[in-house]
Amino acid sequence: MSSSTSRSTTTVAILGCVSVIAALTAVRMMSSKSSKSKDLDEIEEIDEKDTIKSEDVVKIFDSLFMNMQAVVAQLSGQIQQIQASGQMIPEAQLRQLLKSEFERALEMKQEKIFEEHGVDEDCIREATQEFLSKPDEFPKVKKSVERFQKLYENVSGESVTGTSDGGKDAGPELTKEALLNAAEIYFDALTAAMGNIVIKFKDEGKNLSDPSVAQQLHMQFASVANDAGEEALKKLDITIGGFRGAIEKYSSNPEVGRMLSALQMKQHKELMDMGVPPM
Repeated sequence: MSSSTSRSTTTVAILGCVSVIAALTAVRMMSSKSSKSKDLDEIEEIDEKDTIKSEDVVKIFDSLFMNMQAVVAQLSGQIQQIQASGQMIPEAQLRQLLKSEFERALEMKQEKIFEEHGVDEDCIREATQEFLSKPDEFPKVKKSVERFQKLYENVSGESVTGTSDGGKDAGPELTKEALLNAAEIYFDALTAAMGNIVIKFKDEGKNLSDPSVAQQLHMQFASVANDAGEEALKKLDITIGGFRGAIEKYSSNPEVGRMLSALQMKQHKELMDMGVPPM
């Protein structure tokens, strides 16, 4: 297996987070059929201050996404260092390594985040399932949960029932040349969206070196990047499912691996030149 193939696999794993229970309760929220959620009206009969509001669920999943996005970026850096030393990691082993480390970190992160928001696993599961059963009424919950689920899917390579577009609506298969062109446009759209946020922060006089400001910055990156990338792909009549499927299909192609790595490095450099601190 070539180093470019390994880099391509790594890029596939982190693609959705450039733009991330025991540990997997959050990931399985939408597809769980075994637990019965309480009716929202029944929950609201409890003291108002003890109920979990939709805004609380959004904040929790946004925080989970932000924290796990940073974990994936760190894992990616470690893997790239290993690859740079000349050590080759088989694709299956690499995927399993990313998945196991992601789940281990998630278990620790979620415990802290749940504690910060004063909720436990059962409460957040029931509230989230209830809000997700009314997606038109609580679209922000659906978007926040699905974004986190997609992060897990990108890392694990496993589809979460009911949330991933997978092969559905993927459209016609992309050729290698079409994928390379789409990837460049996709990454340019992500970088442009991130750049606009940086300009806004600077115009507001915010210090990007301040850890709390940097966290806000990366959170806003996470909230707009994927949408910006998907919109750019739509202009090419390419769905995000078709794009990801093409990356998986050509993950062993050296040219694709080199191109994705180069785009990722270019984006990193441009953000650093703007004064964006690493996560």
